[in-house]
Amino acid sequence: MAGGKLSPRQKMINLMYLIFIAMMALQMSKEVLSAFGMVNDKFEEANKTALETNNYLLEGLEGKAADDPTRYAEPSRKAKEISKITSEFYNYLDGVKRIITDPLEESRENGKLPAEKMEKGDALDKAFFNGDKYSQQGEEFVGQIENYKAQILKVIGEDVKFQPIVADLQNRFNIEAVKDGEGVVKPYLNYHFQGFPAIASLTKFSTMQNDAKVIEHEIYNSLLGNTLSQAASMKNYAAIVIPEKSAFFAGENFQGKVVLGRYDKSTVPTKVVVNGQDIDLSTALEDGQVNISFGTGNVGEHEINGQFTFMEDGEAIPIDIKGNYVVVPRPNSANISADKMNVVYRGVVNPMTISFAGISDDKVSASAPGLSKGSKPGQYSMRPQSGREVTINVTGQLPDGTSVSDRQTFRIKDIPAPRGTVRGEYAAKGPKSNLEVVTIGAKLEDFDFEVGLTVTGFVVQVPGQPSVVVQGNRMNDRAKSAISKARLGDVVVISDIKTKLDGAGDYALKRTAPCTFEIM
Repeated sequence: MAGGKLSPRQKMINLMYLIFIAMMALQMSKEVLSAFGMVNDKFEEANKTALETNNYLLEGLEGKAADDPTRYAEPSRKAKEISKITSEFYNYLDGVKRIITDPLEESRENGKLPAEKMEKGDALDKAFFNGDKYSQQGEEFVGQIENYKAQILKVIGEDVKFQPIVADLQNRFNIEAVKDGEGVVKPYLNYHFQGFPAIASLTKFSTMQNDAKVIEHEIYNSLLGNTLSQAASMKNYAAIVIPEKSAFFAGENFQGKVVLGRYDKSTVPTKVVVNGQDIDLSTALEDGQVNISFGTGNVGEHEINGQFTFMEDGEAIPIDIKGNYVVVPRPNSANISADKMNVVYRGVVNPMTISFAGISDDKVSASAPGLSKGSKPGQYSMRPQSGREVTINVTGQLPDGTSVSDRQTFRIKDIPAPRGTVRGEYAAKGPKSNLEVVTIGAKLEDFDFEVGLTVTGFVVQVPGQPSVVVQGNRMNDRAKSAISKARLGDVVVISDIKTKLDGAGDYALKRTAPCTFEIM
């Protein structure tokens, strides 16, 4: 349109075309401005709701602190500090927003600003920048964000329960330099605000206010144990029976504890009844737990019933105790099972559970080629060696000192052959450009173990082109050249896939099945 000599008629056509494009851009700009205005209004409404919700949480925590200062005085103190820090930062952002909104206050309609009149960001650019550098007010804005984060971190400290909130805080208020779409690194304010329409910047400030309220909400919930009165009220606690062991021999005494799902030293019941018997709390109470002991009875399943009683707001709150235990006869055989299936696989770690019913883990020993004990009771790992079977021998020592033993044999099988994948699929479809950049992988179908497979090489076969050998799991230049010559409907075959098992480089996997990619 710009080259060669043009007739007057053609010049007029070209000029009209440019005017038409400019009009379209102007119309689109108004639509975009309106869209930003709608988003900002939504955030403003959400911020009002967040303010009310957070105040409700804060008031609830203050009430709990008055009722139970031992547990809630410190969380309430921290919550008040968080409220003050958040309010100051929120109000500061309100002041920054007024740079944009004050000149348009007379144009409000039904309480809303006219977004279509906020296409220019000159006022904010003048406030935040001196050329491409930060102005004094711009430096202050960045400093306010850093100060807000520092004060929040000072209050919540290094407590591990706050670490997810710390990560969220750093992510939401990250003011590091940003690389734009053209690869140019820009300072935080330049990237996010310089040259932007005023309504876009206003929306970002409202978003930052919302982020501050979200962080405040998350901290309150952590200080309250994730809920308010529902979690703190004794009515919602559950009494839990924890036996010393899962089963008892006939004639033994039951040994165990009854505890609360949420308990600490300050959680002290006024009365406890178990199976109709009052428990002497002067000797049985220990750190919020009530130790109990009674005869187990005959072989079979037995129930434990009773009641915890606590005082809350001057009212006795009963909490039912419900539990059960099983009395079993003395064992004469071991319980040996593969956690995954009835066989064990060569080349992977097979989790095993080995125990004798009624015998503690420290009195049980198991042995077999490739078998090793784990860190938890009854936990073992099996790495099968040569052969087609493996036998596990188990010995247990009874409380009276006598021994019992048992054994069980398991079949050993090899890992099944994997299948190659393109873009995670066995048979994928798409344009040539997709195939040129995909990663070739491998999967084990219907295999119950989580294993890692790494592709180290493969062969690309494009119809009408010579086969190309590739090292690694991505296309090389020769493969890309061959793919570029493929036609629509061609099926490219990825074969001779070399696959290794992660963590077991010496294990020879079966041949990996090929995969395909149809050019669309």
